Amino acid sequence: MALRQPELPRPVLRWLLSLGLSVSPRNYRRDFSNGYLVAEILSRRFPAHVQPDAYRNGCSLAAKLSNWSRLRRFFAKQEFDIAHELIEGTIHCKPGAAESLLRKLCAALTSSRIESLQDRQVNFTDCCYQAQLPVAARATASTAIKSNIRLTEVLAEPSICINRQKAIAIINMHTRMRMQERAEDPRRFNIKPSFGQRVVHHLDCITPSTNTASTPKKRLLPHIHRKPETKHIHSEELQEKQADNSSLRREIWKLPGYH
Repeated sequence: MALRQPELPRPVLRWLLSLGLSVSPRNYRRDFSNGYLVAEILSRRFPAHVQPDAYRNGCSLAAKLSNWSRLRRFFAKQEFDIAHELIEGTIHCKPGAAESLLRKLCAALTSSRIESLQDRQVNFTDCCYQAQLPVAARATASTAIKSNIRLTEVLAEPSICINRQKAIAIINMHTRMRMQERAEDPRRFNIKPSFGQRVVHHLDCITPSTNTASTPKKRLLPHIHRKPETKHIHSEELQEKQADNSSLRREIWKLPGYH
């Protein structure tokens, strides 16, 4: 199942239609990957600095790198805030990269803010797509590497160290997702809770009425508190009986003829 192409906001679509480009873009990843349409968009605003005839409208990797090297120099001169990851994702047809680039260009050329693009984090992996799938249908570690590292990336940057770092980052992302799955559904992975987790779960299951913290000590230890209470009760009864006997004796002593 392929990733669904993200939709552009209406202001960006209206802005693209108003430019009158030579090619009507339908697949943003494919049409904007070589940079020719980006140069044509910039030529409408900067005709003296960007000329579309100087760019090659081809699909080869050499044409893409040549066009984007020119565009990088132009962005640096005009001080456009275009991230390096955004350009690399557009060159290698990463999901969502071309759409983000168009939003960025529209915001820069029209001086408008579109959907808080500046607050978004650049991430062109299929992590969000994998999270929407069922657990059994999600990709393995090897499939995640193949899906997120394109062949053009390896050809453009043949350094083993850089490609290894990219693969390690994807594996770490896959590992975090697996750990989250295990935490959400431990029974599926036959994970037994530890002693500390069982104790916490047991304390959470105790209701406030049966919680030992809220139960009086008299109820918890009745055999300790009964004896002092019974002794106290017996002493009070004896004092009351002694007081009654003394009062009875005084009354009898007052009777005539008792002496």
